[in-house]
Amino acid sequence: MDPLGVAERTREAMGSLTASERKVARALLSMYPVAGLGTVAELAERAGVSSPTVVRFVARLGFEGFAAFQGSLRREVHARMGSPLEQYSERGLPGSGEALLPYVADSFVGSVQASFAEVSPSEFERAVELLASLRLRVHVVGGRFSHVLAEYLVAHLHLLRPGVALVPQDEFSRVALGADASRRDVLVVFDYRRYDEATTMLARQVASAGAQVVLLTDPWLSPVAEVADVVLPVRVESPSPFDSLVPALALVEALVAALTERRGEAGRIRVERFEGVGTLLDPGWPPTDRTARPLDDS
Repeated sequence: MDPLGVAERTREAMGSLTASERKVARALLSMYPVAGLGTVAELAERAGVSSPTVVRFVARLGFEGFAAFQGSLRREVHARMGSPLEQYSERGLPGSGEALLPYVADSFVGSVQASFAEVSPSEFERAVELLASLRLRVHVVGGRFSHVLAEYLVAHLHLLRPGVALVPQDEFSRVALGADASRRDVLVVFDYRRYDEATTMLARQVASAGAQVVLLTDPWLSPVAEVADVVLPVRVESPSPFDSLVPALALVEALVAALTERRGEAGRIRVERFEGVGTLLDPGWPPTDRTARPLDDS
């Protein structure tokens, strides 16, 4: 088998691919490896690109042709059929002789490790750049369960930078955001299986207005991926019948850690002001009314 599998090659190459080639990469990873085992035309149709784009994508990964690309995929399939990691999520709950907590801990640790190994470094870095840019207004939206991730990210972003808002669930607020969106905006979307149609519509509206979209989703990819500039999928396997958000929360923590490092001293000063610890640069903080001068977060 190749030292690097096709999925690993794809993630490493993501930063150097064209926009059309990234569509092929995401289509492949969204149904991996099955999406790559059909014809060139089938993969092109799935990605919404031309067949020559698929051929160029395969060449970008270092394969001499589509046949070599598929040969590598087939070797991976045979190797993975006996992989304990691939079968782990099929086990269900432990038997009466096993302790539940160690079993669940192993399950979640494995999912987080696998998810982080599969995240494209270039996509992650691009997400951090967008979240760190003070030229952009950041809007964050979540779904029925993933709204907790959206709220958690917003709470941390408020501490590190200005210009952050949680998108309300009501229809009017979403329509207003779609109408007001521009190139000065970035929309962060949390959307996992049983994808939210209203969220997909919102993402398409803001993307058409020139805003950038960062999507956090599962390996099967929310429909928002079709318009997203950055896609960060993680696993959702769980020892229970319900999808897990543990890997997704770990990814949010990773984004917060990277953003904290990126913001540096400006971020530290802003946190000081919020928390009221250390030597405050402004003794009058926090302000008593909305007309107080804004923070200097340059």
